[in-house]
This record gives sequence, structure tokens and C-alpha cells, in this order.
Amino acid sequence: MKEKFYITTAIAYTSAKPHIGNTYEIVLADLVARMKRKQGYDVFFQTGTDEHGEKIELKAKDAGINPQNYVDNVAGEIKRIWDLMNTSYDKFIRTTDEDHVKQVQKIFKKLYDQGDIYKGEYNGWYCTPCESFWTESQLVDGKCPDCGRPVKMAKEEAYFFKMSKYADKLLKYYEDNPDFITPVSRKNELVNNFLKPGLQDLCVSRTSFKWGIPVDFDDKHVVYVWLDALTNYITGIGYNCDGESSEKYNHYWPANLHVIGKDIIRFHCIYWPIFLMALGEPLPKQIFGHPWLLQDGGKMSKSKGNVIYADDLVDFYGVDAVRYFLLSRMPFDNDGIINWDIVTDTNNSELANIYGNLVNRTIAMTNKYFGGVLENTGVAEPIDEELKQVVIATRDKVAAKVDKFHIADSLDDIFDIFRRANKYVDETTPWILAKDESTLPRLKTVLYNLTEAIIVGTCLLEPYMPESCNKVLQECGVSMRDWEDLDKFGLLENGTKVTEKPEIIFARLDAKEINDKVKAMEEARKPKEVKKPENTIKFEEISIDDFAKCQFLVGTVLTAEKVEKADKLLKMTIDDGTKVRTVVSGIAKFYKPEEMVGKQVVLVANLKPAKLRGIVSEGMILCAGTDDDLAIVAPIKKMPCGTEVR
Repeated sequence: MKEKFYITTAIAYTSAKPHIGNTYEIVLADLVARMKRKQGYDVFFQTGTDEHGEKIELKAKDAGINPQNYVDNVAGEIKRIWDLMNTSYDKFIRTTDEDHVKQVQKIFKKLYDQGDIYKGEYNGWYCTPCESFWTESQLVDGKCPDCGRPVKMAKEEAYFFKMSKYADKLLKYYEDNPDFITPVSRKNELVNNFLKPGLQDLCVSRTSFKWGIPVDFDDKHVVYVWLDALTNYITGIGYNCDGESSEKYNHYWPANLHVIGKDIIRFHCIYWPIFLMALGEPLPKQIFGHPWLLQDGGKMSKSKGNVIYADDLVDFYGVDAVRYFLLSRMPFDNDGIINWDIVTDTNNSELANIYGNLVNRTIAMTNKYFGGVLENTGVAEPIDEELKQVVIATRDKVAAKVDKFHIADSLDDIFDIFRRANKYVDETTPWILAKDESTLPRLKTVLYNLTEAIIVGTCLLEPYMPESCNKVLQECGVSMRDWEDLDKFGLLENGTKVTEKPEIIFARLDAKEINDKVKAMEEARKPKEVKKPENTIKFEEISIDDFAKCQFLVGTVLTAEKVEKADKLLKMTIDDGTKVRTVVSGIAKFYKPEEMVGKQVVLVANLKPAKLRGIVSEGMILCAGTDDDLAIVAPIKKMPCGTEVR
């Protein structure tokens, strides 16, 4: 029976589209999951979205849609990015999932019934973006110690969890399990800043907003974010608070690894273990608090305008080049740095020059000299052993470093194979060997050795860059090798034929060209100055009776999609309170389909149907705008579908 390995990421908060710093975490966890599968483990990999809280409620209100529609849109975008990055998660959980909601309510009630949760009143400083309460002494210059933003005084009735009851037990667990928190610097911060001064009881419900899981025995309250969000790690695999947990839960829990950002280490390494202790459940085996990816030395922030998104990077470099950058440039403990120049340089100096060039010229020489057929003739020289020993020793070094989360170092070990192989080319000079009939057997062995080194290195590299590595193996005429064979050299069968026309998988890129395109992209996204249109409208007076002929209704957009072969048109289904109707509108230049779903519009409901691009449009939505800018007309607060506009 395979040994199990349950790995999770923190669930992404559905306040906005994730930037490349957020995306690093899912790629890192995906590497570990893929590596463990390769090693023969029974892996379950869970990720997902955290969808409740005051911040979501406020953002949904600003967007003019209800919170559920808001989180549906953002969760869809997060999942799209995770899929774009070729991450191999087994489950994508959402905290609005019905089964999660029910279990959170049961957990809250159980903890209340056993005396771990009590009702009180909170009076202190609150940071809305972080959804965190702070004491006066914890503030830094009067601001949130996590994000540096302003805090506000909050006073409200709330339920609290008795954290101090479990503090000594948690410290003892730290002592007995020294690898529970890594890096060790993260543990030291928690002990010195939170546990030694004494744990404050934790607020676990709110009454000042409604977008959360209701406390089912006190409907004024909703469950506060951390008791809701953290429990996803057990609810997602079938935990049941009534004692009837699923076989999956009993098999996979406790988690082997939680991968989280260093900014939420306190919640995962203090609150989460204590919740589990109170529930009588085993604690996760390890929590890795990874560092941040900084944009030119500063934390990414939309308000600062220094955000880079994964899909933009993929458009320029491709998925695997972005994965490689993230995994090769993030230190174990200290923060990493990203900018467009560094990504371009990494692509050119490592992927194109070291790896891609080695693959291309090895295959090209095999085709040129031997019709693409590989053969080890046994004509060996001492220099061959040096290459072989580098290849043979790499597998176990890589595995050990991945287990310790020294991911960049593990990649460096793999690339040592390719560096040594490039040096081997220079040492053996295949182009000279090809000139003499008597040295052709030696040339065959040289090309065989080079290809074998590429194959082993590529098989080790596959969890980092899955698509590209499988392409390289296809070009070498082989398939993926088992983990047990990756500390061996010489398994390549004589007579194997490489591809005739190898694809250039990693091309060198022009840095200036990339920078020019990035500037153009950023310029196009800047908010455009709204010019006041010239007043060329000629008014023709109408009577109130004429106006009364038009019937305007508030409607909600249910679905939206682009009309084929019509760049300007969106086809929408709209609930107008009386029926669901199809409306075609020329707004595609200004609104994406996903942006329209959930929006309220004002509909001319009694307009005679018209056929546009073969689609019958049953009405028209009102908009304000010019040829260069446009906005839909909508009520400033949510109104029932069918409300008459008059």
C-alpha cells in the first residue's frame, strides 16, 4: 500500500485577481505534490478559495452585485489562473460550498457546547483588509502590524475562543515536534511575540456584517473568518463533526504539509493547532511559511500599481518558463524579487542557453551524423565517468532538498547535469570526431552519453516544468522513467531514434522588445481621461404620454457571452422580474462577459424584438458613453428584478 501524502495551500482570498506573488504558492505546492507522486506516494493535493468576510461584502457593494455573485466571479478567476499554471490539485474547495458551511456550523456549536467558545463583547482596533483585531500594544505606529494600513476602533457583541486554555499544550507540541514549523525563524517569532506574552482570546464571530456562515443558534452572528477558513483543510476531505467522517478523511488526515505565506503563519501555527486540539483531532505534521515575492523590493499592491499577474507573464514567456522562474528565484527564508528584466534574463541565460541549447544541438548532431539513431558503442574515455557520476548522484540530492523546501537549490542541482553535459561537449569536440571515420564509434558514444544525461535530468525536472520536459523526452524518442531508475546511467536502448525536426522549446528573447511590449500593455491599462463629449445633441420635445410608452425595468444579467464573428456584441440572458429574456448589446469593447454576470441593468422592456447576427434580441439595456468610453446605466443600490424605472 502506498504511503499517503496530503498537501494543501492556503485558500486564496476572493477579494481580487491573484498576482504573481499569490501564484507562487500554488506552483510551489504543485512541485511538491508532483515530486511525491513521482516518488510513489498516494498524494492528495487541495487548494481553493476563502470567500467570506466584511471586505468581500464591501467590495460586492461597490461593484453593485451581491456577495455570492462577486465571489463566484473572483473564484472563477483564481481557478483559471491555477489551471493556467498547470497545477495538479485534486480538489478546489470553496468556503461557500454547502458541505463546508454545514460542518463549520457544527464545529462552532461543538466548541461552544464544550465551553471553548463564550459570548462577550469586543472593544479594540480592527483592520478591515486583514480581517484582524489588534490590541493597542500590537499596533505599529498606530497601524496594522501586518499590512501597515489604518485601523479603526470596533465595538460589538462577539463570541470568543479561549486560546489561553491551550497555550501550554501548544508550546509542548512545538518542543516535541521541532520540524512542525519551518523555517525555524517563523516559530521563534510566534513564541516570542504571541505565546510568551500570553495568548489573547480570539474573536470568532461578528455582528457588524452579514456575509459569513451564520451561527445557527444565534442568527445575529456570522462565523468569523479564521474559524471558517482554516477548517477547510479537514472539511474538504470529509471531516464530520458528528463523528462520522469519511474514509478519505480517516486515510489522509493529518495533513503532511500546509504550504502558506509567512504573513499568515500566526493563524496556521497558533489558532489552527488549537482548534484541532479542542476538536480532539491530530495536528498537521508540518507547516511551511514561505517568503514573499517582491516587485523590485516592495510588496505587491494594487494601490501602489506594482502588480504583475501570472497570465501576463505566461503571454510573454510561456507557462513553464514562469514556473521555472518562480521556483528557481525564491530563497528558502528570505524574500525573492521579480521584475520583467530578471524574468527575461533567467529565460535566456538558463532555459535557452544551458538547457534548450544543449537539447537542440545534441539532437541536431545525432541527426546530422547518424540519421537520428543513438548507440553506445562502448568506446569510452575517463571523461565519461565524470559526467555519469554527476548524473547518478543528482536524484537523491534533489529529493533531499525538496523535502527541506530548498527548492531553488534543488533546481540548481538538476541544472548541474546540463552544465556538465555542455562542458562534456566542449571536452569531447563532436565536430572534430565527425571528420574521421575511425573516431565515429567514439562520437556515437559521446552523443549517447549526452542524450542519456539529458533524459535523466529532464525526468528529474519534470515536476518543475511538466509540459516542456515531456516535449524534450518525445524529441529524444523516449518516455518518462520511473523514480527508481533516475539514479542510474545507461538505460537508453541502442537504436532509439530522436526526432528529425526538434522544436526550439526555449528561445532567447529580446529584453528591449519585451520591455516595449510591457510598457504598451501597462499604458493601455491606465485609466483613460474622460473627455466631456461635445454637446451636438439636438433635443426634440416629447410629451409625457410619449415617454410613458417606454417601459423601463431593472434586470439582473444571468449569463453573458461574446457573439461569434461580432467583436462589439455581447449576448446576455437577463431576469427582468417577469421572465428571462435574451438581449444583444454592443458593449463587448467595454465589458468582458464575466464582468457583466450578476450586474443589474436598466432594460427597455417593451422594445420590439430585433434580430442581430441571427439572434433575436428582446430589449435594449441603457448605457451612457461615447465612441471611446461607455458605462451601463444601473441603480445605485440593488433593487428587485422587475422594479420599474420612472
